[in-house]
Amino acid sequence: MHVFGSSGVRGVALEELTPAYALEVAQAAGTVVRDRTSRVAVGRDTRATGELFADAVGSGLASVGVDVDRVGIVPTPALQAYCESERIPGVMVTASHNPPEFNGIKLCGADGVELTRETLDEVERALEAGPSLVAWDESGAVRNVDSVNRAYREQLLARVDRERIAGAELRVALDPGHGSGTITSPELLADLGCRVTTVNAQLDGTFPGRDPEPVASTLADLGELVRAADADIGIAHDGDGDRAMFFDETGSLVDGGAVLAALAAEELSAGDTVVSAVNASQRLVDVVEQAGARLHLTPIGSTHIITAIRRLESAGESIPIAGENNGGIIFPNYRLARDGAYTAARFCELAATESVSELVAPYDGYENVRYDLAYGDQQERDTMLDAIERATRNTDAEVDETDGYRLDYGDAWVLARPSGTEPVVRVYAEARDRDRAQQLAEQFVETIEARC
Repeated sequence: MHVFGSSGVRGVALEELTPAYALEVAQAAGTVVRDRTSRVAVGRDTRATGELFADAVGSGLASVGVDVDRVGIVPTPALQAYCESERIPGVMVTASHNPPEFNGIKLCGADGVELTRETLDEVERALEAGPSLVAWDESGAVRNVDSVNRAYREQLLARVDRERIAGAELRVALDPGHGSGTITSPELLADLGCRVTTVNAQLDGTFPGRDPEPVASTLADLGELVRAADADIGIAHDGDGDRAMFFDETGSLVDGGAVLAALAAEELSAGDTVVSAVNASQRLVDVVEQAGARLHLTPIGSTHIITAIRRLESAGESIPIAGENNGGIIFPNYRLARDGAYTAARFCELAATESVSELVAPYDGYENVRYDLAYGDQQERDTMLDAIERATRNTDAEVDETDGYRLDYGDAWVLARPSGTEPVVRVYAEARDRDRAQQLAEQFVETIEARC
């Protein structure tokens, strides 16, 4: 039984994911950790169903004898920072970038890092075994903690080059997308000396301004704001604030692969290792080769990347940066977690000395396309995957099966894989020519649709 996917448990709230099930997951998690700790922190993002699921999680933990720190609406990295400082595990109620009707549960350990696959397996076994309730007078106590976001901002300010950013007097257009980053990022950027203008910066779990995923189709308002405000940089977050995407000073969205490549170029030295997912851009491959570093690919999803970082670091490898093209970037020397606000501040450090368009210009020249193909049930999903597998049998491309099927043609690549967070099969393609990328992606899409 695998309950936890590549980024926790998610589903349509009150349909696929119910408060009763959230309570059971929390009871299982509490049962696993209660011999090691007496407290667990519970936070949530802004989703309309967030409070009721946080209530269910808190009740589940208390019912197995664990005290609960309710920290309210926080970005996921703020909860992780609190867990690390208090040395207690945490439960984040969030569906991250998923549409408003979704919710989910993500677990982290007392080090502020997502749980390992082995610990998640323990939780799943406890879930299958059923709850181990305590007596009424041994139930956990619940308290509210309201200092988490402030402490998180203060920690961020101490870990970036505040003077460098302030000296540039950057004009920043910010779109936190009604998510929990709304509470922290505007004030953080102002404290860094930026002049901040916002859009979609009201806490609203229905996400009226845009869907939580920061992609081109949802970020038109931010591009317009960059131009209208004559901003130097645009910054967008996802629903729980652990990702950041960027616009240049012309109001054009910067490809996430170019952002990762620019940050990696600043961080890497010869002999270092970068960990990224199987859909890593050729931009990153080029930077890694130029630095004399090594690229380690994993299945898509933060859980897989963090697991690989832990394993490689334990083997003595130096990993200054890791992440994906979706804005989820990890700086292991800061914390082994994706952090949208920290990524934004680090990118502002680079933008303090040259324009964003100049900063990413060395990583231009690649075109990316993506399709999401929805399926209705497991049978339809299996049919899609069978079609993908058949399409790879007689290809002259190099095939990588790390996660789905990636076909590398030398001048371009295409990847098809099932999402770990939504009922879709994703098809990605990258090439120096957009028509070439479109052609490769559409061939896969047509193959899948023909079988369904």
